[in-house]
Amino acid sequence: MFVDVIVDILASETDKIFEYYAEDVSAGDRVRVPFGNTVKDGVVIRTKQNSDFDPSKIKKVLEKLDEVPALSEECLQLADAISKAYFVSKASALRLFLPAEMRRGTVREKFVKIAEYNAGDVSEALEALKKNAVSQRAALSFMSVQKRFRLTELNAKYGAGAVNGLVQRGLLRVVEEKNFRRPYEAMESGEKKVSLTFDQESVIRDIKETTKCVTLLHGVTGSGKTEVYLNLIKSVLDRGKTAILLVPEISLTPQMLKNLRGRFGDECAILHSSLSPGERFDEWWRLRTGEAKIAVGARSAVFAPLENLGLIVIDEEHDGSYQSESAPRYTTLEVALFRATYNKSKIVLGSATPSVETYKRAMEGEYNFTELKERVNKRPLPQVEIVDMRREVRRGNASVFSSALKAELKSVLENGHQAILFLNQRGYSKSVICTSCGYVPKCEACDVALTYHMEEGALKCHYCNAKYKMIEKCPNCGGEYLRYGGVGTQRVVGELKKLFPAARILRMDRDTAQSKEGHFKILGDFAEKKADILVGTQMIAKGHDFPAVTLVGILDADQSLHFSDYRSGERTFQLITQVAGRSGRAGEAGKVILQTYQPENNVLRLAVKYDYKSFYEHEIALRKATGFPPFTEIIRVLVSSEDDEKAKDALRGIYEKLSEKNIKNPSAFHYFGYMKAPIKKLQNKFRYQILMRVKTPAFKFTVQEVCAGYKMRGVFVSVEVNPQNLT
Repeated sequence: MFVDVIVDILASETDKIFEYYAEDVSAGDRVRVPFGNTVKDGVVIRTKQNSDFDPSKIKKVLEKLDEVPALSEECLQLADAISKAYFVSKASALRLFLPAEMRRGTVREKFVKIAEYNAGDVSEALEALKKNAVSQRAALSFMSVQKRFRLTELNAKYGAGAVNGLVQRGLLRVVEEKNFRRPYEAMESGEKKVSLTFDQESVIRDIKETTKCVTLLHGVTGSGKTEVYLNLIKSVLDRGKTAILLVPEISLTPQMLKNLRGRFGDECAILHSSLSPGERFDEWWRLRTGEAKIAVGARSAVFAPLENLGLIVIDEEHDGSYQSESAPRYTTLEVALFRATYNKSKIVLGSATPSVETYKRAMEGEYNFTELKERVNKRPLPQVEIVDMRREVRRGNASVFSSALKAELKSVLENGHQAILFLNQRGYSKSVICTSCGYVPKCEACDVALTYHMEEGALKCHYCNAKYKMIEKCPNCGGEYLRYGGVGTQRVVGELKKLFPAARILRMDRDTAQSKEGHFKILGDFAEKKADILVGTQMIAKGHDFPAVTLVGILDADQSLHFSDYRSGERTFQLITQVAGRSGRAGEAGKVILQTYQPENNVLRLAVKYDYKSFYEHEIALRKATGFPPFTEIIRVLVSSEDDEKAKDALRGIYEKLSEKNIKNPSAFHYFGYMKAPIKKLQNKFRYQILMRVKTPAFKFTVQEVCAGYKMRGVFVSVEVNPQNLT
């Protein structure tokens, strides 16, 4: 039998199919093959009886790496579709489906030794032991009750010598068993009895009965969307199918996993990048072998190796994290649509603030549309008070906190409730500025301002993680008067401690929650009321349910309005609505203090009224008038190189080829131009870009074809469609 193999090498020269001879190998198997003078791993994409070449020259597969084919036929077809759609190598597309450590061979199945009782009647067995063999007699009595116990723990309890003696006598036997490494093993998973509301039942019925593949579930914060997801998942499991549930932030997965484990036990598995290699390997295989039937995780979990998919849920569908910013630059919904079409299954997009593009498709009938307009407990959405920070400054208040927020925080602490303070910046301060000459310290490798981290007394780059010593005076003019521009989480915590010394404060951002246990511990401590105030960035803005939170303070409500991005208004509306929704989710009424320097801004005015429909109507009219998505597609070609001249040459070459298309069909373009990237240098690479707004969606394939054909050593070219971040 002959097999076609994709070898796991990303070089464009090897982006082709190689043929080998093999026995007992199936499509989807990982194999080890001779490749030139080396040995490489690869994936079998098809088997065949006849070779296209002289059989005597065909090399033989050296080894099959797994007992079960790692990839299903669906995964192989999806990888091929991704390779063609995003102009990436076949090997690059296949890598999306396999844990990185598994590909590298740096993680294996874990086996443990188990001691089993093998002595029959315990009284007779004890008689056979010497009276002074105290440890052996105790161990045997213990095992007569336990029957099975982990060998290492038994050795620690009674001594390895005593246990080994019992094994040699045949009173105990040792067996080796596979041991699954289970993430968040200490997490409680008791099921909560929940009665569905009339609205939830109506929504579930609507999603089950619709003939459309995609449903947009538009539900206000606290309306019980998660309970809808769980009921839909149960219905597909009852029909013998599987499900994927996606969340935008890794920090949300433990909470969602707790809900799933409470309902479905070990039938769910978690997949995300913060797991240990062993945990990720074991969870992946539990899904591949069918032991687990529900995958929960962030964006990459859409590639979970489940078969017979019945449902894919994308929670907080509007979130920008669902679009990959590295090759292949896929969007999660596009991958989900392929899988749903292949399996004839359904997709549910859930959000309190859907993306403009998604809502437009639902309003035009392309998607099924259903709503949850009220919170499950009939509690009103929290009252939002806008505070004009310009007045605070005029009154002499230079603090991060307005007078209104200080008063509300005092009240919360006195009443034993909890508060969340949100801002979109980690660190102590956004940047350091010399008040004499305006100098701002920047990263040597990236053209961005450094962020001050007070606890470490250091300046950090949030793009390449470079760390610099904090300056004491300006290196440009020698001035000693330095001002901190912007506000970070560390500074907020510092000022809170001065205002409320007795308050227990937690901080959650990328610095304090770098591991899965970091996320889990901070959120767990706050949920257990071990802290009064939680200060955090975007990772606390969505999905969390803390019943004791009655106050949310938004410290920099209009910061995201200043980004040079056509989505800035949409993102600001989404962020405010989501973070406000953390307040008043249980018995007590909630309140939100929104601090801003632009209180008259229309986006903020609509956000505080939770008026998504009016916001959408305003935003879609603006997009249509200005020619932005969804009425056009933005295509960005990014060229980068450590050699500035090479980057410029590549930019000119690609621009000239694309210009020919523009000249031939100018009506297809709303905008076409080239420029330096907003961040001109990043990680020691000079960066330039070509930006297009095109009216013909298929033109992106022309752009990708032009860029894929442009080869220059040391130059990196990437194509993004409607990128989430233009910096």
